[in-house]
Amino acid sequence: MKAALFLGCTVPVRAQNYELSARQVARKLGIDLVDIDGFGCCGYPIGSVSSRAALWMAARNLALAEREGFTDLVALCSACTASIAEARIELEHDRARCEAQAALDRLGLTYSGTAGVRHFARFLYEEVGPERIAASVVRPLEKLTFAVHYGCHYLKPSRAHRGPDEPEAPHTVQALVEATGARVVSHDRALSCCGGGVLAVREGTALAMARTKLDAVMAAGAHALVSICPFCSVMYEGNQKQIEKISATAYNLPVLYLPQVLGLAFGLDPAEIGTKQNRIKPKDVLAVLGL
Repeated sequence: MKAALFLGCTVPVRAQNYELSARQVARKLGIDLVDIDGFGCCGYPIGSVSSRAALWMAARNLALAEREGFTDLVALCSACTASIAEARIELEHDRARCEAQAALDRLGLTYSGTAGVRHFARFLYEEVGPERIAASVVRPLEKLTFAVHYGCHYLKPSRAHRGPDEPEAPHTVQALVEATGARVVSHDRALSCCGGGVLAVREGTALAMARTKLDAVMAAGAHALVSICPFCSVMYEGNQKQIEKISATAYNLPVLYLPQVLGLAFGLDPAEIGTKQNRIKPKDVLAVLGL
């Protein structure tokens, strides 16, 4: 099984443990994640300033994958996935496609529409499946309890994600986590936003949004929060100490990326999946596993 790995901007800079664990888990499952020379920004950061430029940036990445013969782009970032998926829908319209191709002509690239994009978690669910994940477990996580954070861009807009999840009742990430033997707890903030979208505009509001999720996860008794998006992890892990100062509350709640959880279940050493790079060290999680 082979797919083009799309890292985006945030993962290589702020979430190397996410990339490392994803590559290790992919190898365990026989998935060849291939790096494409020239992949750039997905276009998301400038979409609100220039939707045309954002569209062309996404089209360029799709065209690069097509040139290398790939039909699947696998992204680790939810925003990257949504941005490229939405662009692909927009490129179905003749005018947008012609304008994008005119821009690509200057780069010697051609967009034909044969390549699509999926989040790594959705790719695992659809192409590997919970049953095969369960069959690959050598270190069952049945003594651990997790809370799953889906985030916004993994699910919405629903027209961009033509997959197995219902936006208001998702199940794919939970199914993958439960395949390890771990228990997933539910709480009333399960589908709430991390606040990252307003961090640069209203920091206090963003941190308050993240705090409500941390409070709910702690009340549910989870050992850790499972994330599938680097910027969601920035909110819940990178800003956790700041939230603790503001709220006078001690959380010390680890935030693990999905492939880190899978890697532990697959018998990988914690160092192989980058747990030392986690801001909030998952000491209690590892202790439960005798690591």
